Amino acid sequence: MIKKWWKDAVVYQIYPRSFQDSNGDGIGDLKGIIQRMGYLGELGIDAIWLSPVYKSPQDDNGYDIADYQDIEPMFGCLDDMEALIAEAKKYNIRIIMDLVLNHSSDEHRWFLEAKKSKDNPYHDYYVWRDGKEGVPPNDMKGVFGGSTWEWVPELKQYYFHQFSVKQPDLNWDNPKVRREIYDMILWWMDKGVGGFRLDVIDQIAKEPDKKITQNGPNLHKYIQEMSRETFQKGDLITVGEAWGATHELAKLYSNPDGSEFSMVFQFEHIGLDQQEGKEKWDLAPLPFLKLKQVLTRWQTEIYNCGWNSLFWNNHDLPRIVSRWGNDKEYRVESAKMLAILLHGMQGTPYIYQGEELGMTNAAYEIEDYRDIETLNMYQERSEQGYTKEEIMNSIHAKGRDNGRTPMQWDDTENAGFTTGTPWIKVNPNYKEINAKSQVNDPDSIFSCYRKLVQLRKEYPVFVDGKFRLLLEDDENIFAYERQNAEQKLVVICNFYGETVEMPLSEEIEDMKLLLGNYKEIKDVTMLRPYEARMYIN
Repeated sequence: MIKKWWKDAVVYQIYPRSFQDSNGDGIGDLKGIIQRMGYLGELGIDAIWLSPVYKSPQDDNGYDIADYQDIEPMFGCLDDMEALIAEAKKYNIRIIMDLVLNHSSDEHRWFLEAKKSKDNPYHDYYVWRDGKEGVPPNDMKGVFGGSTWEWVPELKQYYFHQFSVKQPDLNWDNPKVRREIYDMILWWMDKGVGGFRLDVIDQIAKEPDKKITQNGPNLHKYIQEMSRETFQKGDLITVGEAWGATHELAKLYSNPDGSEFSMVFQFEHIGLDQQEGKEKWDLAPLPFLKLKQVLTRWQTEIYNCGWNSLFWNNHDLPRIVSRWGNDKEYRVESAKMLAILLHGMQGTPYIYQGEELGMTNAAYEIEDYRDIETLNMYQERSEQGYTKEEIMNSIHAKGRDNGRTPMQWDDTENAGFTTGTPWIKVNPNYKEINAKSQVNDPDSIFSCYRKLVQLRKEYPVFVDGKFRLLLEDDENIFAYERQNAEQKLVVICNFYGETVEMPLSEEIEDMKLLLGNYKEIKDVTMLRPYEARMYIN
């Protein structure tokens, strides 16, 4: 297996708006991240994935970029970005930029030009179709609801947008667009960034006339060209976000020859707790055996021929301890269990800000939410006759703002996030759940994550061990082993809140306990609620 630095690395995702505010305006910023670099150094992470900080009207929280080579003033300026890259370097931490290449903002200069006339040189930077007002080219629906087609009366044309109306899709079939993008990526590489996360990258080769958005026929041709022109000119970590990734596609995205990306973000496990064929808001219990099957397939199918990202949380997802753990009486135990379960697998783990503290979902009133997807859904479902209680249950469980509430640093006002009024309400439980109370506590969730980061560096079996699922049909326990030529690692997790028998006593007889989520083990043959253990020989 080719040794790459990112194979034993752990990445930490920062959602800048909610991490740390340095100037009291209620919005997190780059200087705030610089202030907290010691904390990240203490955790031991190797890279920071920074959600978008580019110049943007913030229609979709920065995923609508108006200038790829400038910083949104609320986050700071280019000098602050360069200072952040330099400060992170002191801690051997690399900065991964979030690249949104499927679409730009409608306030990007390319689009402002494109709208001027059909003959404008920038017109073909976007996807246009002729048509009549009120009769869009087809009935495709956007990710945030509504039609994917927006009428521009002065041109008598529609432009295509898969997301918000303020996020027109770029036309990757135009070689000039691709060249502009590659030059911009090289510019960031010159600034010293350590990698890129590529937002909805599987949608760049869309063919709207055929209603193809994901995995268009030219997708891998374009990605391979981009990789040759940019990524392969440096020692970067690159990760493609691909909601439509299968194992076979993942082998292309993360081919060990480096022709596309280092690794892929796939989401098969993330869609399991929703009703079959419905939306994420249509809640269903987690099918535990299916979770085991899905994670196992991703461990075995791309072994030695691809590379996976390991994650429970990100800026689009609810908090995992509230989702699949127990955020009340067993919050600490279940948060550690979920961490141990994930970090023992093969792939590059991603920790989302606050996950290492066991931060939870926030149950707000509708007027306290800020997310465009949540607010659109509230309106749509109200009109469809859902009760307010049903809608709010879905939002409390799955709304994106669950992951976007301010980072909980300490028990002072606004959790130490800002001296001003935070852009979104702080979760009221910050007095109990905060970084200050955990950093020096050897039994805290933070300390468990720090230990997992260290273990990945210490034991090669975390990186190259072959995965085997144990107790495949057990309804309570998620257990597996990882084995290479020198070592065996066994991870045993009680996924639920009842005490159960531990049927693997023989498996672990001569093994050393590497990590557990309870202070001591009184009875090796039983697993307490949410108990997790990691053994090695």
